Amino acid sequence: MKLDGLRVLDLSLFLPGPTVTQMMADHGAEVIKIESLGGGEPNRAIGQQRDGETVYFTATHRGKQSMTLNLKEPRGVAIFLALASQADVVVESFRPGVVKRLGVDYAAVCAVKPDIVYASISAYGQSGPLVANPAHDLAVEAMCGLLSTNVDAAGTPCLPAMPMGDMLSAMATLSGVLMALLRRAETGRGDYLDVAMMDSIYSCMPNSVGAVFAEGRPPVLEDERIWGGHALYRIYETQDGKHVVLGGSELKFARNLLAALGREDLLDSCAEPPGPGQRPAIEFLEETFRQRDQAQWVAFFSDLDVCFAPVNDLRTGFDLEQTRHREMCLTDPAGREHIGTPFKFDNEPGQVNFHAPGYGEHTDQLLTELGYDAAQIRSLHSASVV
Repeated sequence: MKLDGLRVLDLSLFLPGPTVTQMMADHGAEVIKIESLGGGEPNRAIGQQRDGETVYFTATHRGKQSMTLNLKEPRGVAIFLALASQADVVVESFRPGVVKRLGVDYAAVCAVKPDIVYASISAYGQSGPLVANPAHDLAVEAMCGLLSTNVDAAGTPCLPAMPMGDMLSAMATLSGVLMALLRRAETGRGDYLDVAMMDSIYSCMPNSVGAVFAEGRPPVLEDERIWGGHALYRIYETQDGKHVVLGGSELKFARNLLAALGREDLLDSCAEPPGPGQRPAIEFLEETFRQRDQAQWVAFFSDLDVCFAPVNDLRTGFDLEQTRHREMCLTDPAGREHIGTPFKFDNEPGQVNFHAPGYGEHTDQLLTELGYDAAQIRSLHSASVV
């Protein structure tokens, strides 16, 4: 696999960092999850369980090893640095300043492994006026302005359907780590990567900032294409109270749809910029979609070249033939479902190891590999170092 032979130390918690390292594990990296004494990864206790294990934990920690380690104890720090001296990548997501206080920051690791690639994920980054602010995804989305665009019909901000700051920072971190590893292969030098959730959100807004940058104002959502200002890029309610979407604003799709509905006279409306000029087409489509149920519209659009989709629930989405064909819903030998890997290589494809480690499952094994004997390992356990 692409990352065979790579050793990664995972100090991160919750979603962004564990997602990065889980994707690396899917493609051959040896990932060692460092868990604190007294409970470890919070994902172990969040959400629905199956066979005594949360789906959340399995989805972010499959294929990893787990080592319990007390980084507030000098011997714990020494063990971590010994592991780091044999590692290629460290990923952490503590609040800025914590790893330095613990003695496991980039400088400390670099002293024992000069070519290490060390990534820190935080809400607002490792510098700046907000550096000390505690925040998870929702607060970051609110701070940067993204949440203000995620509103209901009354204009009230809604809880986002996906933690964009978490997931976008995960993908940014994965990309940055792989860039650094590629450069290291040429120069022999490692690097430090500072990823902020808020920065990651901003980097994904090129089609959202027209009014902000061109006119110095926040967007008027109903006048913007991606927020419902275009008739062919909008959510519509059906007769049975379900919903469908039109998801392609190109004029050719409008022409195909309006011809099928006998309203080609509205094509000029669809050619207008998003906003008031689109209202005649929007109002017609709102009324039209309410005249049939969702299944009938699915059948109607089956032969039309129009960007259309029913609004499925997640169970339906994972049951789609396309999802199964792409192996994005995998079933393990015990019959449990898992999210697949999105990277589809022709050569050396990823191989999912469905096993998520028990708490501290690999602690003694890793200590033995570092040269600790049985008596020393018992001593570390009794002293609550591991």
